[in-house]
Amino acid sequence: MKKSSSSIVLLLLGVALISVAVISHFILLESNYWGISSIIGGLSLSIIGGYKLRQEVIGTFRAQRVEILLTTIGLLGIIIAVGYLSHQFSIRVDMTKERTHSLSEQTINMLQRLDKPVHIIFFHDAMMRETSDLYQLMASYTNKVTVEFLDPMVNPAQARMRGIEFAGTAVMESEGRTVRVNGPTEIDIANGILRVSQAKQQTLCFLEGHAESDPFSLEHHDHFEAPGETGHSHGLDTKVVLHERHGMGKARNGLESMNYKVRSVRLLDSEQNIDTCAVLIVAGPQMSLRPREIKVIETFLENGGNALFMLDPFIQTGLEPLIKKLGVILDDTLIIDEASHFWTDISAPAVTNYNRHAITEGLPLTFFMGSRSLSPTNTPVPGSSVRPIINSSKRSYAETNKQKAEFQLGVDKPGPNTIMVVVVRSPKYITPTELTNNKKDITPERSSLEITKKSRIAIIGDSDFATNSFFHILGNGNLFFNTVNYLSAQENLIGIEPKTYDQPRVNLTNRQMKGTFFLSMIFVPGMLALIGIAVWWRQR
Repeated sequence: MKKSSSSIVLLLLGVALISVAVISHFILLESNYWGISSIIGGLSLSIIGGYKLRQEVIGTFRAQRVEILLTTIGLLGIIIAVGYLSHQFSIRVDMTKERTHSLSEQTINMLQRLDKPVHIIFFHDAMMRETSDLYQLMASYTNKVTVEFLDPMVNPAQARMRGIEFAGTAVMESEGRTVRVNGPTEIDIANGILRVSQAKQQTLCFLEGHAESDPFSLEHHDHFEAPGETGHSHGLDTKVVLHERHGMGKARNGLESMNYKVRSVRLLDSEQNIDTCAVLIVAGPQMSLRPREIKVIETFLENGGNALFMLDPFIQTGLEPLIKKLGVILDDTLIIDEASHFWTDISAPAVTNYNRHAITEGLPLTFFMGSRSLSPTNTPVPGSSVRPIINSSKRSYAETNKQKAEFQLGVDKPGPNTIMVVVVRSPKYITPTELTNNKKDITPERSSLEITKKSRIAIIGDSDFATNSFFHILGNGNLFFNTVNYLSAQENLIGIEPKTYDQPRVNLTNRQMKGTFFLSMIFVPGMLALIGIAVWWRQR
């Protein structure tokens, strides 16, 4: 027994010396005297230990040779079967927390909604295995997408014919249209498929000239502002302004990657025409629009234009009469929600439950850093369908006092209060008799019995949720993208947004923070203390 134990020790010591020598060589990338000596010594000890154990090993194999043979054959059979099944059936398991190696649900929905075939030729090399797998993964979700892989070094004629000089470029073709994609990410590929499958690129117009949020600025702000100086505030506190205009560069980058063209417009400039805009976006003006500008917007809506109005509280924009014609009143209030708000700011309502709508389908928590309430007109406006889709909690109220938050019965509006509405305007028709006798401002060239075309308008009582500081947090960016896609009548794009790689963080509402504190600091320690006391008392 002692002889056997000493032989095993020699064998293990030899293997250890060899392992140390090999690992040192791979780390230092050089050979030295100590490494060679370790290998020689390890081999010597392993040979000596193995030689001394030869009788026991041979006896074991003789006694159990049939069992060992059957076990070996069984293991080989299992390995061969697993290899064959893995070749025939592909199974992917993404164990990363952020689902880095899986397609998002939005991309999968987009692929399954494709109605036109898309053929992709991806020119790659051996170092682009991950991107090639991504193309194959996308093609596996729909029969509308086919992928062909070519190496420009092996197939130089194909590369020259399509103008490809380097690996990593994909040529996407659909019904005579061609789009090249150079980006390797999921959002680059997904939106390349969208671009080639759609016949045109839509233009989004951001109104400027009234200190609106700038879509071409990537600056951040931390919502420190002085209402007395700027006329704008996220909440009730008076603070210091850091940036003159809020940036919406994150939103603009996402829109452009989704095949939108983004530009800024000034309505007082006679050379700029908004008739080609798929959606007009008014992102938090800080001063009143001129009557001429309001008239241009009204005409745009009557001609079937779509618009997104994001209007902050306690600011008179001049758009109030126009929006009232749509059936919505912009209340001069600030929503206070003590039950559900973002962090400790009671003037930042947080929303998790939404009214059923295409915009809010699958939408996570959103929050609004200071929002006014929206109300319907006393009498419905003919031809306008007003639908509230985001509301504050029942315990909220709309504060009319700009200086303090204190509910006054009969003055402030009790909750729930509407934060966002969608208005769908139906076409308005007129009879030939009315056209001749009563409508002098309508020309026959413009009418053909239809004087107002169908349009979609979204109105939100806050613009800060879509700025760079808050766009990437929780569902704020999704809400903005979904709204724009709905207004531009491209429902197949709803929910597809570029992936962000910000540091992970936990954002909780006030109620969730209190519940977490009670559970972790009071309930669990209290239960453990009670169990400990009970055990001590029983043993006593």
